[in-house]
Amino acid sequence: MEKIEEKANILRIYSGAKFEPIDEAPQGSVVAVLGFSKTYPGQGLGFEEGGFEPILEPVLTYRIILPEGLSPAQFMPKLKQLEDEDPQLNIIWNEQLKGIYACLMGEIQEEILKSMVLDRFGVEIGLDSGKIIYRETISEPVEGVGHFEPLRHYAEVHLILEPGEPGSGLHFETRCSEDVLDRNWQRLILTHLEEKTHLGVLTGSPVTDMKVTLVAGRAHVKHTEGGDFRQATYRALRQGLMKAKSVLLEPYYAFRLEVPSEQIGRAINDIREMEGTFSSPETKGDMVEITGRAPVSTMRSYLKDVLSYTHGRGKLVCFSDGYSPCHNAESVIAETAYDPCADIENTPDSVFCSHGAGVTVKWNEVEKHMHVSSGLDFEAGNGVLLIPNVRVFRRNFSIDEKELEAIMEREFGPIRRKQYSEAVMDRPKEYKSVPQKKKDYLIVDGYNIIFGWEELNKIAEDNLDAARHILMDVLSNYRGYTKCELVLVFDGYKVKGNYGEKSDYHGIHVAYTKENETGDMYIEKLIQDIGKNYNVKVATSDNLIQVAAVRNGVLRMSANELKEEVEWINKQIRQTIETYGKKSFYRPFDSMLK
Repeated sequence: MEKIEEKANILRIYSGAKFEPIDEAPQGSVVAVLGFSKTYPGQGLGFEEGGFEPILEPVLTYRIILPEGLSPAQFMPKLKQLEDEDPQLNIIWNEQLKGIYACLMGEIQEEILKSMVLDRFGVEIGLDSGKIIYRETISEPVEGVGHFEPLRHYAEVHLILEPGEPGSGLHFETRCSEDVLDRNWQRLILTHLEEKTHLGVLTGSPVTDMKVTLVAGRAHVKHTEGGDFRQATYRALRQGLMKAKSVLLEPYYAFRLEVPSEQIGRAINDIREMEGTFSSPETKGDMVEITGRAPVSTMRSYLKDVLSYTHGRGKLVCFSDGYSPCHNAESVIAETAYDPCADIENTPDSVFCSHGAGVTVKWNEVEKHMHVSSGLDFEAGNGVLLIPNVRVFRRNFSIDEKELEAIMEREFGPIRRKQYSEAVMDRPKEYKSVPQKKKDYLIVDGYNIIFGWEELNKIAEDNLDAARHILMDVLSNYRGYTKCELVLVFDGYKVKGNYGEKSDYHGIHVAYTKENETGDMYIEKLIQDIGKNYNVKVATSDNLIQVAAVRNGVLRMSANELKEEVEWINKQIRQTIETYGKKSFYRPFDSMLK
């Protein structure tokens, strides 16, 4: 949630229309605060969390009809004042139709809104008959791809769209390895997914009850900007919806109907005609009660009919009961006549670079041009995800050797360091200690490794401290075998008042950065300090740190490469133990990295 800082100008204690200004409000007191401009009902101040979300969701949208001569654009801010006071009063400006719409529950809220506008602003408004607020979802998993590459821009995003439980809303997560796409880009993509109301492709209604997972993507070290991933993300989700089997949803009422016993036949016939379902009627004296469920579109005006044919003796009570598949989807879709490809603000197409210019590729042709593969597959015909938990890619595709070399040549001229050409080396079949004129250093980006190793990532979800200590044990074992000087760096820059911390742990050096000093900054400075005098290698999948390593002529390895080397060394240790019979030899992480 965005952090907002505002100053309270005046505190007041009210008694009726009178008030008394005070300097401070003790705990438990109720006061009025002047000076805030960005507050809203239910907002938590300071460390308090916000209030609960509204239980009821509006199911009807009404166009607000203003008196002749009154501009909708000028009157919109006044209606927004009412919405600020009551967030459940959802006021919407439709740019295409240049009109104001209100999302309401029904006739009672209609009358309340009319009365409030008349009392506050002296304007008598009207409302049209109202339209049903539909929703859309999908019935099978599908992969969506979005690519945005006009000249000097670059981003590609792969998403998996899966149907969720009814009423679950939208959920976003990532299963993309940081060896594939850096953590900062992944967070940006999730932000873009959450910041917008995504529209379906059947009627242009908001999508719901769906899980969206980021599984792959690609950035460019030079040309990628934040806005590029916004475009690629929107297009990926939209392209997935175009490929998916979409389902139109409509709101339902749960109802309780009471009618005289002689009218029960009429009531049951009406409910069936309204596409409703009901339980067995219960007799209560001379009245019969029926409970059931029916679409809002068919039952919204039924109360008038009940009062009419029962001569005022009948009762109908309706409750919002979520969304279910639309009973007349075909006719609604045909009446809406929505063209998803013509919706420019929600396009499913992608943009690729060809001959120095951006070229639009239609959504059904994107897979033929995409630059990365998610590694996922679906069973033909039934949409079953074959590899639901795969971690794709073993190398960092967001910045390769050629791109790094181009950076170096652009900034420093032709590269002459032999070390750079050997930045990624094949592991020898047998580990041999090679004499070095300079001391060997390995600098490890702690959190990048934790979130890059699947086993540690799972542990970190429940206990980050435990994941840190396991990594420290693993690296202590690694250091003991390789005899290198090992520095493990953890970010501590978000901890207020943190002065940083350095300590030794079983032969390795552990450093927590101080407040406002990121691990990237610490590692880059350390590389500059020792890179000229020692043989230095950096273990991380972070692009910025890898670029800094290349600039200073030091070696690099990704999170996966470090894991492979740890596994290989553990294998050598196990062979040593078997040879010499030292059963008590310490083997941390052994069961995890077989």
